[in-house]
Parts: sequence; structure tokens; C-alpha cells
Amino acid sequence: MPRTSDADLPDLTGQLAVVTGASDGIGHVVATRLARAGAEVVMPVRSAEKGERAAQRIRDAVPGAVVGTRPLDLSSLASVAALVDGLGAEGRPVHLLVNNAGVMRPAQRQETVDGFELQMGTNHLGHAALTLGLLPLLRAGRARVVHQTSVAARRGRIDWDDLDARRSYDVMAAYSASKIAVGLFARELDRRSREAGWGVSSTLAHPGVSPTNLLAAQPGMGRPGVSPERRVIGVLSRLGVVGTVESAALPALAAARPDTAGDEFWGPRRTLGGPPARQQFWEPLRDTTEARRLWDVSEQLTGVRAEG
Repeated sequence: MPRTSDADLPDLTGQLAVVTGASDGIGHVVATRLARAGAEVVMPVRSAEKGERAAQRIRDAVPGAVVGTRPLDLSSLASVAALVDGLGAEGRPVHLLVNNAGVMRPAQRQETVDGFELQMGTNHLGHAALTLGLLPLLRAGRARVVHQTSVAARRGRIDWDDLDARRSYDVMAAYSASKIAVGLFARELDRRSREAGWGVSSTLAHPGVSPTNLLAAQPGMGRPGVSPERRVIGVLSRLGVVGTVESAALPALAAARPDTAGDEFWGPRRTLGGPPARQQFWEPLRDTTEARRLWDVSEQLTGVRAEG
């Protein structure tokens, strides 16, 4: 790989980056930019065929890029464990983990294979299990972990008495709770790393609003066609009111820079779109007691605990 850095990233030659949700959308932009900066990129994906097509697009765009895929279904803790075991067997330090993948607004309440509400189980618990499982490799690489939250986390709460939304289900409240969990976990990871001397820094990003595939047609989510909101977002993106997929990836890339401090929050300057800037943590993400509780509950539910 030529030692040429990306316009906004330093030379990452020799570093290993793992990016979830990189087969399309924001994650694909992030993976491409990291590869252009010289990093070797691992793309854990649900669909091997879709993932390989995405990896080939990066190779075509970045001659000499080292990009590979691994199987991963974040809605299955067994699948997460298999990825962790596979990377662990390779024994290579991981220098950057971007927890970007997510699901949004299934037509009806759905559960993961482990019985968790789909959005909480995929967006948070799957990534928590991945991060905790990879912690030895992350510590070996003195890694940075970037967690992707959402503007939906500006308000809402985690219902600790009904975490899986079995008694009362509102799709957007459940989505918001999953993204609040992402943010609290990100902050607690950085706090625990500093306290225990793990050498891992943890940052948080949100992409604003952009025309990604989160609200596109997804039969598996009970959505046979593109949602009306996705069509509106596409129009607003073309008008410059909200971001593009490319601009929406910039906060995560800013958070991924080695010179960015841990426990920072990056997002578009105008919230919905625009260039990346440091953000004030939203109210639901400020309670350190909630963050500690979220960490403990996540370890219990996933069965994966931080080593050391």
C-alpha cells in the first residue's frame, strides 16, 4: 500500500481497522477512507456476496488496498463470538474498531436470535459483545473505538424495567434507547480504560441525517418498500438541508483520528448536516451512573466480560 495519507487522516499504514456495516452507506465511506489512508480494513458483514462486492469497490477505488470480509450477524451473539474467536486466533492487534452497523424501525417488534428486542440487541448489545470480546486485541493495539449513535439519542431514556420492550413497545422509543445505550457504553469504555490503564480510547459520533439505507426497502425488517421518510430525506439531501452519505461519514472519521482525545463526541456542525465538529454530550448521555449500570447490564446480558 502506498504511504499516502487521506486528506483528513494521517498515514495509517500498518494499522488494522475493523468496520462494521461497511458493505454500503456510511460504513462503506469510512472503510474506503481508512483504506486510502493505508490501513488494512476488515469488514464484518452478514452477506458474503454483498460484502465481497463492497470490498472490491474499495480495491478498485484504492489501488493496492488490503480489504477483507468476515462473517458477522450482530443480532446473534454466537456469530459475534465466532468473529471474536477468528480474529483472536489470528492474534493481530486491532488499532481501530468502528462500530457503525445498525438497524432502524422494523415494521413490527422483532427479536434477535437471543431474544433481545432487535434494535437494542443489534445496535448496542451486539456491538458491546464485539468490543468486549476484542478487548485483548484492542489493548494490544492501543486502539481507538468509534461508536456510531444517532440524533434519536438527543432525547428518550432506557427503561431498565422493560429493556426488551415486551410490556410496552414503541418503535422509535426503542430505537432511541438503543442509541442512548451506544453512547453510554462508549463513555464508560473510555472511563474504565483510563482507570485500568488499558490504553484504549473510546469516542462517539453521530452522522446527522442523510439518505442511507436504514429506512430503505428491507423485507427482513418487514419493510417491502422505501419508507416515505427516506424519500423526503433524499430530497432534503439534494437541497443541502441535511447531509449526504459522504458528509455523514465525516464525524466518525474525525472521531477515528489518532490525535482525537477519548470521550469526545463528534457530529455535523448543524446537527442534521454539515462539516464535522465537536459536540456537547446530549442530556441522556451525561449520567455516569447510568453509564456504569449500562456496562454491567451489557456484560450480564451478553455473557462477555472485560478482561483485566
